[in-house]
Amino acid sequence: MVHRALFGSVERFIGNLIEHYAGNFPGWLAPVQVVILPIARDHHEYAAETEKRLRREGIRVWTDSRSETIGYRIGEAERRKVPFMLVLGDREAQGGLAAVRKHGEGDLGSRPLPEAVSMILEHCRSPELPDGGSDS
Repeated sequence: MVHRALFGSVERFIGNLIEHYAGNFPGWLAPVQVVILPIARDHHEYAAETEKRLRREGIRVWTDSRSETIGYRIGEAERRKVPFMLVLGDREAQGGLAAVRKHGEGDLGSRPLPEAVSMILEHCRSPELPDGGSDS
């Protein structure tokens, strides 16, 4: 039998990361960085446009357009420990806004979509180093 430990060290490293963060990964490491939550079917088109914009910026995003209540979908995103949620309703669609929620912090309020995207990019592209610095 040929034994190769090449992947064993990678598996241990990933296991250590999961254990260290308890699944609550920082934005740059989270498998899904943003979940978009359209309130009603009327908001699906704006949600699709928002998702395309975030994907163009390199953000890992998913749209939860199920017919469940918005409270249920927010709760599920919190349980999944997704770093950011963008809630999109009438006011947001008409004004080019996004109601931003951050995991563990709750509602951060509505803000223009470009501002929300910049905030998410800043959070998701800057690994936090142990000394509190950044690698950039």
